[in-house]
Amino acid sequence: MTGSVFVNLMLTVAAVIVFDSFCVSAQEEEKPAASAEVGAFSKYVWRGWEYSEDSVVIQPSVTAEYKGFSINLWGNIDTDNKVTDDPEYNETDITMAYDTSIGDLDLGVGYIYYALDDANDPEEIYVKFCVSALPLTPTLTVYRDITEYIGWYVNLGISHSFEIKDDITLDIGGAVGYYYSQDDIFVEVDNSLNSTTKRYKGLHDGQISVVMTIPLDKHITLTPMMAYSFPLSGNADDLITSYNEGLGYSSNPGYFYGGTKLSISF
Repeated sequence: MTGSVFVNLMLTVAAVIVFDSFCVSAQEEEKPAASAEVGAFSKYVWRGWEYSEDSVVIQPSVTAEYKGFSINLWGNIDTDNKVTDDPEYNETDITMAYDTSIGDLDLGVGYIYYALDDANDPEEIYVKFCVSALPLTPTLTVYRDITEYIGWYVNLGISHSFEIKDDITLDIGGAVGYYYSQDDIFVEVDNSLNSTTKRYKGLHDGQISVVMTIPLDKHITLTPMMAYSFPLSGNADDLITSYNEGLGYSSNPGYFYGGTKLSISF
């Protein structure tokens, strides 16, 4: 991460804190909090791409937070990696963030470092807006890759929560993503799945999800989920298919997947 980008991010965080101090009334003193979780899923799908095939992935995560600031460490274990034919721990992500609220508007800024095996490590900064008072709780998140694939990824999501009983909820959500590349690495592919010289941009991926939240006690929560991820344009279909075929995966760019997550808060 370049020094100038880091300074800009810290100034943004500082500005949000200062602005928040004028717009939000004094709140009860917050205490440090921590949580840990582990998820098991039938696929690892991220922004429309499949990063596993016919194997369960295990994804542990730990988070510490205090007064809106948080740091998260997340990992991925492919239990049957098709390249090595063995279980492989192949990714560790670090996210640092600050979240706050101004009236009905929830705001967040953050930095993500993706530590990948056998690949360069991308870094992103992002800003998030959520209006909880509106129907379907629209959430807009804008990501900026600052190191590897210079460009923007914008995701707009909606969701609705249904209370079932005894604090058990069912959440139905949907999201669409848009990519805008600003370098000559992340490019379109043609109908024959050959790379072109045209920078990739356009509607990219959509996802529909159903998530159930089941509190087991005050500190432990079980969260089963199912989702369907699919390309939103012909260019996205070609790009995702090309990626899959390059790894020897299925050429189908649409994925049903599911799993469950166990969370413990402290």
